[in-house]
Amino acid sequence: MRSQQTHADDGKKLDSAQAAKRLEELAARVEGVEKAHAVVAGTTAVVGIDVGGSVERSKVGTIKYAVAQALREDPLGVNAVVTADMDVSRRLAELGEDIRAGRPIQGFAEEMADLIGRVMPQLPSEVMPLPESNVKEPAASPARP
Repeated sequence: MRSQQTHADDGKKLDSAQAAKRLEELAARVEGVEKAHAVVAGTTAVVGIDVGGSVERSKVGTIKYAVAQALREDPLGVNAVVTADMDVSRRLAELGEDIRAGRPIQGFAEEMADLIGRVMPQLPSEVMPLPESNVKEPAASPARP
């Protein structure tokens, strides 16, 4: 899958809403994407894609990968997280509408953390150990004969 790529090299600094719109446009150019929604916070973006309900799961993964490649080639999309989860995409659309409408976003940071947490799993290698007082000893394994 290919996507036409352009770069924002005109020297202008885009605000979060403009950056989100640009990422949505880049994602929507990828074959198989019906619509894209993006929210940008600082240098992090979450991009949700709608691929239609009849697309096979393996094809969804291919489309999502193609979107990630297209975004990676753009300076604004380098730190983007891409998801094809319909619920997350809907939440991104609603949050983006609120931002574009100029509504104050109560709990914006928490909402972004929740969205990113749904997309990116917690990897055991990234977990910091708890203080010793909070660590429970694991239950003993049943003895093997």
